[in-house]
Amino acid sequence: MPEVLSPRALLEKLVSFPTVSRDTNLPLIDWVQDYLVSHGIDAQRHVKPDDAQKAAIFAHVGPQETGGVILSGHTDVVPVDGQDWNFDPFVVTEQDGKLYGRGTTDMKGFDALAIWTLVEAQKRGVSRPLQLALSYDEEIGCTGAPPLIEAMQGLPRASDVIVGEPTMMKAVTGHKGGVNFWVHVHGFEVHSSLLHTGVSAIMWAAKMIDWANQLNADLQAAEPAGMPGLFDPPYTNVHVGMIHGGTAHNISAKDCEFGLGYRVVPGESLDQWRRLTTDKMAELNAAMQEIRPGTGFELIEKFELPPFAPENDNTAEALVRALTGDNSENFVSYGTEASHFQQAGYKAVVCGPGSIHVAHQPDEYITLAQFQQGHRFMENLLERLS
Repeated sequence: MPEVLSPRALLEKLVSFPTVSRDTNLPLIDWVQDYLVSHGIDAQRHVKPDDAQKAAIFAHVGPQETGGVILSGHTDVVPVDGQDWNFDPFVVTEQDGKLYGRGTTDMKGFDALAIWTLVEAQKRGVSRPLQLALSYDEEIGCTGAPPLIEAMQGLPRASDVIVGEPTMMKAVTGHKGGVNFWVHVHGFEVHSSLLHTGVSAIMWAAKMIDWANQLNADLQAAEPAGMPGLFDPPYTNVHVGMIHGGTAHNISAKDCEFGLGYRVVPGESLDQWRRLTTDKMAELNAAMQEIRPGTGFELIEKFELPPFAPENDNTAEALVRALTGDNSENFVSYGTEASHFQQAGYKAVVCGPGSIHVAHQPDEYITLAQFQQGHRFMENLLERLS
């Protein structure tokens, strides 16, 4: 008989794999696939098309029919570089009612519970199908979800998706989307005493960043109405999180690069923010090229995530509320893979153990109470599916 691991043992195993987004996740995928196969579950993988060192895994148990439930998680975690940890981030350490380790809350705690539930569903038998979907590259823009969803179309199509991001086991039915760019400003180098004859990539980048600051101020000042009012903050915002450029203090910068990203409320399209950005850059390009032809802004889109909008007939939401007894309304400003499932025609809800407030932090943890609450949720789900 194959060994049946507890949720706690599964969590410890998953955390032991340092699946930082920049690195491979294959050792974890290999282990999960072997574990599921040992229990008679046909676990399939989808390999990232442009990087064979990353893969997603998906599986189906129960009758070969449509209308099942998907438990959706991601396998990658954020880096620990430069963070001051008091514990080994890749060893689960219990202390004071908390389980410390990178990914314990975001989101290997849910992943462990989902794997346990799939094996239990296989053992006990279910009358409604249950599927597992574990992706790659969620932490760098949810870019692994669309190809995973496409690969899963070879299975009987499920209807409801529970995305287990940390929500303290509350049902989240809407979140912001986003579109992120990498901006390369091409300038023209001159001695800084002759600045008017050159084009400083840094100083022109600053014009774009100042425009972003003013845009945020205008959006914040507007009176929220309708769906945006459900979110905190109740508006789309734009953010610059990284910037570098220049050669020396007395040379106008030839290059400057920075990231520019929007958090977009449901009800607004990503395209409107794309257009606003490209229109502003076209205006700046024209002014730069009057000084020096060949200078200007180059815009590279890194990823997009559609907003996740509340739905009136959301059967996944109804399922989670029935299992948890939670009837509160919850909307968040971070993004998840739920919106990609929604775009693909599934009913989706976000619900998982742990708090987003400790995700990505040094000494990330999930409380034992939350992990146990997640376990009870899965037991209730198994009863419902049976």
